[in-house]
Amino acid sequence: MLTPEERWREVKALFERALDEAPVDLDAWLDAQQVTDEQIRADVRSLFRHRSRSGSFLANPIVDRMPDLMADDHQLQPGQVVGKYTIVRELGRGGMGRVYLATEQPLGRAVALKALSPELARDPVYRERFRREAKAAAALMHPGICTIYAFEEIDGSLYLASEFVDGRTLREEVESTPRPTVDLIRRTAEDLASALSSAHRQGITHRDLKPENVMRTTDGRLKILDFGLALIETRTGAFASMAGNLTLPRAVVGTPAYMAPEQLKGERADSRTDVFALGVVLYEYACGTHPFHADDIYAIAYHILHNEPTPIGHRRPDLPSTLATAITRCLRKPPADRFMSATETERALHHADSVPSPGQLTPWWRTHQLAVIALYFTACVLTWQIKEWEPGIATALFIATCAAATVGGVLRGNLLWLERVTSTGLATEQRRATKVTLTFDLAISLVLVADGALLAFGRPVPSALTIALGVVIAIATLVIEPATTTRTFAQPESG
Repeated sequence: MLTPEERWREVKALFERALDEAPVDLDAWLDAQQVTDEQIRADVRSLFRHRSRSGSFLANPIVDRMPDLMADDHQLQPGQVVGKYTIVRELGRGGMGRVYLATEQPLGRAVALKALSPELARDPVYRERFRREAKAAAALMHPGICTIYAFEEIDGSLYLASEFVDGRTLREEVESTPRPTVDLIRRTAEDLASALSSAHRQGITHRDLKPENVMRTTDGRLKILDFGLALIETRTGAFASMAGNLTLPRAVVGTPAYMAPEQLKGERADSRTDVFALGVVLYEYACGTHPFHADDIYAIAYHILHNEPTPIGHRRPDLPSTLATAITRCLRKPPADRFMSATETERALHHADSVPSPGQLTPWWRTHQLAVIALYFTACVLTWQIKEWEPGIATALFIATCAAATVGGVLRGNLLWLERVTSTGLATEQRRATKVTLTFDLAISLVLVADGALLAFGRPVPSALTIALGVVIAIATLVIEPATTTRTFAQPESG
């Protein structure tokens, strides 16, 4: 008889496998899995039923579900004059309205004119959100954030005039090939972190960072767009959404695929929420795939809440370890385990500059670990032979060597296993193990020197070889290992 906890684990495991395999006939699939417990089958069916409904709702944009909001009756035509703006062409549309390329008179400059849908403009909630987007973005003066020029109400309609960014979105770059170079990934990470840092320093959280909201200009600069869902910290330190009290308690606000776990749960967002989204965007940009990839939005949200992504170092082994570690830390589920803000993220990313890639350096570190383990084995065999030649104190030295070699071998073997399974935490474990392995390596060296001294008069050649092995182990741990470790883990991981 299964306990409730065991039953839930079984349901969770089946649900995850079903999400990955996406069976057409769920009951037939459950039969193939040999699931006979009717309650477990019912629970899995229930999860899938809710997944279908929720996933459909989240996946379909409001424009598709309510096409009347975007009726052509409200579309501005090229050449049409709206206040001091002359429409050139439509640039795109979203859930809140359309965006046009326009010319502002009398300056003659090109602007992006965002027009709130008339139906939404009549709703005080959306009017307030639109107004606050202008207020939030206008307060941000940073080359990586789209500049707001004006907030206009013309003939009862609302418009937001902003800098026209000529280029392509990061989404287009994600979907293009080949994958970006390490240098471009690093510069993209630093530019995005710098722009978000500017917002965070002024108490503004974006809450909807995604590749579609990032543009790269024709000269290579990045611009973050759309602060319509931003969260503004008040002077008292409290937070107010872009809609003030317009967002219902525990409401899910943003794009699910780029939400932090706390956002998906409807909990309060802060700067660490943007840090998580930044990690998702950078992972996707570097690898060409979402870190929590699944077939539908609901499944992605489930993976964000419960599963860990494939380590980015496995998909991009050419990334510097510090850069990979920074992105990985952004993706940690507990907010306290991430960087506290984009400002802290920016500082960490600066350390990723000019660090050799683990694809070049880790093999040398790995080879060193294997070589030292081989020296441990050789030391044990040699001290065993000396114990046979010189019974007595050599027996105690043999036992000490085997004990020290076992401890050192286990620690180094654990590091090798961790390096193969996941890069996360490797540098931290390396630092923890260093003092212990150093102590036991030096102990083995001293034992070998003592054993060699026992043979000095009767067996000079084995004596010389034993002492030489002790010296080699000492040099390996005192000289060679610090060099390979320092180069491989150039910047230690943060907590």
